[in-house]
Amino acid sequence: MSSIIFFDIDGTIATEDERAIIPISTRNAIAQTRKNGNLTFINSGRTAFNISPKIKELGFDGYICGCGTYIEYEGKILFSRTIEQSECRNIATLMRKCRVTPVYEHTNGYFFDDKAPNCEGFDSFMEVFVDNGIDISGRVEDEDFGFDKFVIWTNPNSDMELFRREIGKSFSIIDRGGGFYENVPLGYSKATGIEFILSKLGISIEKAYAIGDSMNDLPMLEAVPNSIAMGGAERIYPYVSYITTPIEEDGIANALKHFGLI
Repeated sequence: MSSIIFFDIDGTIATEDERAIIPISTRNAIAQTRKNGNLTFINSGRTAFNISPKIKELGFDGYICGCGTYIEYEGKILFSRTIEQSECRNIATLMRKCRVTPVYEHTNGYFFDDKAPNCEGFDSFMEVFVDNGIDISGRVEDEDFGFDKFVIWTNPNSDMELFRREIGKSFSIIDRGGGFYENVPLGYSKATGIEFILSKLGISIEKAYAIGDSMNDLPMLEAVPNSIAMGGAERIYPYVSYITTPIEEDGIANALKHFGLI
């Protein structure tokens, strides 16, 4: 039976900086493991809209996006879940009361709030989008406003007590560090995406591998017996079965070699 490998993107497939380098060894390793008959999946917090052509050209068999809120295999959408628009608008109003800076992530685009406070992390985020030619015209006032998940940046004036109390009722709040939080509807995660695909394709959990580098990868890494941390991702070392080398030191290739996948 073929094995299946789930990859995070930022800091795993591509460097998590403005260079967004995908090492040649990573490209070759992914191509070789697929040639060997193994399946490869992206498993990312990014929504489908934000999977770049540079990632897609590597030839993945499928995509789990938005922390399990969207699942695609061989070009076919198997699952997609967007929050009801009325709830989306209520959340946008709440975020203004919390005085945080949100980005609302939909499968087909992103939405922004011009009334939100500016912050350094958000500005850097927008610069990357502009540099990559990504559409940033969506606003919370748009008729088609809606989202699958959302992220926020905090500031000294943010009301995080209100945020945690209200958002925690229906979302998993993931602390990404530096005042940046990722918020995913309860019941969805990178782990639920894996469970869905394994069941759909009839692949045993023993044949599943996951590779990541950050705390939002924990559900994915804890969902499989063969879990891999990229070198330098010390925060997740205690939770994995193998630690590979850093991304620019052939981390992906070395991990796949270790498990006999290439």
